[in-house]
Amino acid sequence: MSGMATTTPVSRMAALARAELTLLGRSKGTLVAALFVPLVLPVSVRTWAEEMDLKEAGLTVGTVVLPAAIGFSLLFAVYGALVGAFVARREELVLKRLRTGEPRDAEILAGGALPATATGFVQSPVLAVGCTVLLDVPAPPAPHLAVLGLLFGLVLCASLAALTASFTRTVESAQVTSMPLMLVSMLGSGVTIPLELLPARMASVCELLPLTPAITLVRGGWTGDLAAAEALGAIAVAVAWTAVAVFAVRRWFRWEPRR
Repeated sequence: MSGMATTTPVSRMAALARAELTLLGRSKGTLVAALFVPLVLPVSVRTWAEEMDLKEAGLTVGTVVLPAAIGFSLLFAVYGALVGAFVARREELVLKRLRTGEPRDAEILAGGALPATATGFVQSPVLAVGCTVLLDVPAPPAPHLAVLGLLFGLVLCASLAALTASFTRTVESAQVTSMPLMLVSMLGSGVTIPLELLPARMASVCELLPLTPAITLVRGGWTGDLAAAEALGAIAVAVAWTAVAVFAVRRWFRWEPRR
């Protein structure tokens, strides 16, 4: 008995992450979307932002483009990539086989999500540094808010990806099922249009969207204008969405192929 290898949740998730990273590297389409799209889209946002009336809202082109770049990373490198990955592993019976072994359900999903979330975690500061240099953005006066926003965004996007995968039949249809959240987030969560520029009633509705808290906290970290009450409100919305997403995944995630 003493010679038997023992595993821990961390070691099991690490092994799953290494396997998923290998599979992710073989998917050229996913790699392009995850690595290059978040680098290209901020250019279009910059063009858009230069035509906005930002001074009245206390914003600059940099404080619009930088959170947008991180938002694109969350949506494409994490959420979009993971929807396709979860569906692919399910349809290939990988998830079903893993459930017969030692890993628990949460470990399987967390381990599978690690490469994509790590990509977003590394990519976001790279994008932030790039925006800081190219757009002359000053150092963030409240970096803790930006870090908190990024962490909330990573966890929520991974959870929402697992939930979206539950209702996605094929890898090909993953691009369709993931599109609603992506479009709503890009248009209503402050990614391409800051909430400060929207009518008050519309902005109050958009504040409740899933990705809005992450973008709000990241932007607040760089502007330093986010009041404590507003930060707490964003955190509350983020926690609520994360709890709902985790509950829904535990309830409805499909481990068997949808055939």
